[in-house]
Amino acid sequence: MNLKGIGYLLMLWAWGGIGVMGQGKIDPIKMPERGLCAHRGCMDTHPENTLPAFKEAIRLGAQMIEFDIQFTKDSMLVVMHDQEVDRTTNGKGRVEELTFSQIRSLDAGIKKSVEFQGTKVPTFEETLAMMPTNVWLNCHLKGGAAAGARAAHIIASSGRLHQAFLTCSEEAADAAKALVPQLKICNVEGRYRKNTAIYAQESIRRAADFVQLLRPEPDEDRKASFIALRANNIKINYFYAENAQELETLWGLGADFILVNNLVDFLPEAKRLGVLPVVPLFRSAGGKPNADR
Repeated sequence: MNLKGIGYLLMLWAWGGIGVMGQGKIDPIKMPERGLCAHRGCMDTHPENTLPAFKEAIRLGAQMIEFDIQFTKDSMLVVMHDQEVDRTTNGKGRVEELTFSQIRSLDAGIKKSVEFQGTKVPTFEETLAMMPTNVWLNCHLKGGAAAGARAAHIIASSGRLHQAFLTCSEEAADAAKALVPQLKICNVEGRYRKNTAIYAQESIRRAADFVQLLRPEPDEDRKASFIALRANNIKINYFYAENAQELETLWGLGADFILVNNLVDFLPEAKRLGVLPVVPLFRSAGGKPNADR
């Protein structure tokens, strides 16, 4: 093992050990084959990237839930999209320059509505803990190797390897996979992501589990890339649909999961196309899945 690998292992020992990597196994659960991905939860009606937004996405039957994670100053992974807390909370400053205690003291709901006043910025662990076991968890990591290693450890130790995947850069993916080889990765390497053909080729070369395609450029033909990705068993997330009328075309092309901001507006068309809401399963105290509680 090289020095970098040793460094990651030591870092995990400091965070609480690596002995849990093989634990948390649960009975096989059938995961959705296609569907809607609630972008930052139900962000149109609820404060984005918060537990209330995720609970609403679960209630509505989303097949996938996307959220963003990044380090605080004291290396806690919290759920927030922006580099700054200013837009979504009553605070100011960069996430990486604020401690977890400082971020936890902020109100992440009041700017959406007084109804959500007092909502806190959740941790990655809290977010995973409240999720059903039978929806995909699209964990969009904002950070490099250290954040990738930490996120991999949390996913593995929480027993979510069957459903959670890191949407991240190559640097973060390499660090995460070095520690947890079975971890699923969605490749969003920024160096080539806007060139769909190269993006598809590199994702295939790296044996990614997912990609997350951006909306196409005018007159861009993506059929060959869709075919190549599907032939290599790479699931295709599509960011994002603007209206429900796009769903039939996108699923027809081969997209698997389509990110949407306003989940409720897309549900009738998804049902018409045969994509039914998920009935969520949750773990009991003994670790077995239970029906919606």
